[in-house]
Amino acid sequence: MPKTVSLRMDEENYAFLKQWAKAEKEDLSKAVREVVDKGRVMLAIEKYKAGEASLGRAAEIAGVSVGQMITVLAEYGIDSNLEKEDYLKGFEHLKEVW
Repeated sequence: MPKTVSLRMDEENYAFLKQWAKAEKEDLSKAVREVVDKGRVMLAIEKYKAGEASLGRAAEIAGVSVGQMITVLAEYGIDSNLEKEDYLKGFEHLKEVW
């Protein structure tokens, strides 16, 4: 079930969100959710690029599957930081599951 959040923000950000919502013909609440969703993805990308998050952790931060995160990283031109050992470990895990 969705939760309600009350937050404070500066006038500039509030004005941006109101303008964005109006331009997109949606309510302010939906505009805020879209910005938060996009922010999660951007945070995940930055953490991954900095080596502060694994692919799996980046996917968790972004709120997407690992496969979707791989696609997102590729769309943003982010090189994989996976090593050969990571691929081998993943392959071993697949063999155990199947």
